[in-house]
Amino acid sequence: MQFIISKNIFLEGLTKVQGIVEKRHTIPILANVLIEAENNEITITATDLEVGLKSKYKAQIIEEGKITVSAKKLYEIIKELPDKNINFNSKNNYWVEIKCHKSLFNLVGLSPEEFPKFPDIELSNNTIDKNSLNEMIEKTLFSVSNDETKFNLTGIYIKAEKIDNINKMIFVSTDGHRLSMIQRKYENELDLKYKEGFILPKKGIIEIKKLLETMEENINIGILDNNFFISNRKITLIMRMVDGDFPDYKRVIPDKGKNAAIINKNLFLHALKRISILSSEKSKGIKINLRKDSLILTSSSPDLGDAKEEIDITYSGDEISIGFNAKYIIEILQVIKSENIIFNLKDNISPGRINPEDDEDHLSVVMPMRL
Repeated sequence: MQFIISKNIFLEGLTKVQGIVEKRHTIPILANVLIEAENNEITITATDLEVGLKSKYKAQIIEEGKITVSAKKLYEIIKELPDKNINFNSKNNYWVEIKCHKSLFNLVGLSPEEFPKFPDIELSNNTIDKNSLNEMIEKTLFSVSNDETKFNLTGIYIKAEKIDNINKMIFVSTDGHRLSMIQRKYENELDLKYKEGFILPKKGIIEIKKLLETMEENINIGILDNNFFISNRKITLIMRMVDGDFPDYKRVIPDKGKNAAIINKNLFLHALKRISILSSEKSKGIKINLRKDSLILTSSSPDLGDAKEEIDITYSGDEISIGFNAKYIIEILQVIKSENIIFNLKDNISPGRINPEDDEDHLSVVMPMRL
């Protein structure tokens, strides 16, 4: 196999797969990237058996063929080469020769026959607005659990429902301390798996987010067996769904009660950041006191000192004093774009509910803590 390709195009393709290749090297071939050359383009494929990416790039093909080489080492070499065309040539015994200007590298590869087969994906008619998908990921990704023992919480739950006669796509995530949910209108008819609901792994979701930043047009989404994929004409990203049942999130969401405070988001966010400086390093616990048209934040640490700040708000409910982890509320506020939020609190011991003042379809729930 031999081809000539622009350095920048080759580097773009190799950059995309760096987050996917297997880092632990338990199976050597998974640390490699599969490169195939045919029909005036090369195809670059990487997988860790959970998430896979395949993308096509224009190249001058001298001899068709395929080879696998270390994704990390190839990326590091190409990144440092001058901005000129690269001559890539695979030789006997799976060695690869890389020439660029006056540089020459010989890299050991592995047989392409050992590389896992990438499923054949057909483009579906299920297109989704890339900005809408990006927003839904951004507003739920931060509250995905990192605890591998709670495997059913280590991803985003996706479900399609008809709400008030409108088709909605729902994204939900929780780590047991807070929950994020967003739903957006969706035009196309979805297959049964969407109506049942499924969980996508955090790693796959992060790769979707990276791809969305480089894609200009809307994308196709689809399901093949137990795999979810997004694709366009040049790129296909596929991931295995997380096995397990997502908890009944609707039971966790508190009803909107009479104790609803309207708060300027930026005032609240920066006050929380300041007050949490003197909270416990481990728990980040702060106390919130709500009274008529006033919110008082306090924190205290025997080793550090204490802090207090008052914010003017719109509130006419019960007087409430409750503790929260400031970090959890800060992360919720950071993904809200609206000027004001509505903070619902039932009493001194129940979870808090936060949503943008102008968006009922996006809400977060945060569990209280004892201080």
